[in-house]
Amino acid sequence: MGAGPILRNPARPGRRPGSGQTRRPPGRLEAGRRLRAVRYNDVVTTAPLEFIRPREPKPDWLKVKAPGSEGYLRLKALMKDLGLHTVCEEARCPNIGECWHHGTATFMILGEVCTRACAYCAVAHGRPAPLDEAEPARVADAVARMGLRHAVITSVDRDDVPDGGAGIFADTIRRIRADVPSCRIEVLIPDFQGAEAPLRTVLEAGPHVLNHNIETVPRLYRMARSGGRYPRSLELLDRARTWYPGIPTKTGLMVGLGEEPDELVAVFDDLARVGVSILTIGQYLRPTPAHAPMARYYEPAEFAALRDLALARGFTHVESGPLVRSSYHAHEQADAHVRESSRRPSAG
Repeated sequence: MGAGPILRNPARPGRRPGSGQTRRPPGRLEAGRRLRAVRYNDVVTTAPLEFIRPREPKPDWLKVKAPGSEGYLRLKALMKDLGLHTVCEEARCPNIGECWHHGTATFMILGEVCTRACAYCAVAHGRPAPLDEAEPARVADAVARMGLRHAVITSVDRDDVPDGGAGIFADTIRRIRADVPSCRIEVLIPDFQGAEAPLRTVLEAGPHVLNHNIETVPRLYRMARSGGRYPRSLELLDRARTWYPGIPTKTGLMVGLGEEPDELVAVFDDLARVGVSILTIGQYLRPTPAHAPMARYYEPAEFAALRDLALARGFTHVESGPLVRSSYHAHEQADAHVRESSRRPSAG
């Protein structure tokens, strides 16, 4: 099945259509002169996003209400009180106002500093602090106090420790299971550099959903995700499904980095082949001018077309839209997977 006429096929980034010439990439400060790179405690990061003047206005379908509701402020205070981090804040998620207003958040464990520097990611990178063995108990406390029925746990990459932080992941899962047995647990894990033992450690703890993001098409890995490997991520998803078929696997893709329709379809085919159940597709939004450039905005109709293409390949649930992120409405995605799985005939 082809990509369909609804999907545009723009020229690859860095090339003027019809000119055959490579366009010089924009300077680091082209979008805002007040952006500065700063170093603090061996961490290299950038100035706050509010200092950056965007090069062009976002389309209407990407505009969201600024956070500040009572629910948002209450959750922010809780995270500060417990000394916890959320990917909502660290990755500058556009949905933070909506999610926190409704009392949901994605916990980010293993610290707030990543050992990798992916070109699309706003999370700080550098030399992280030692692992916090008490973190699982604090996360479970937050889950209980928030009354969550679906908790999402993710992390930075910790290539500096032998198990990549898998032990903390497992302890967090077990602690939530013990303290809040009614809560469903979804983990969004790193690739653990392809090692089998850390993945087994996480799976043996019994998460309800195992998520690992494929992020982009193979051609763009070197540019966008230099520390990752497309075959490695695909193999992780394959192993998880093979070893623990009762735990549904999930992954996410960004669009707008310069991928082409046929490349996306090929990724859909790869993910279906390794048995991924849930797929999320969302718009890449450049955090700062120092990050990977955005090739273009996808229109809502294109996200609908991508959803149809993916569903035709057998995924039980596909969430596709401009503001979709891996954890956005994660509980609803998992509910939809359960409903759809129950309708399908059993194999064999």
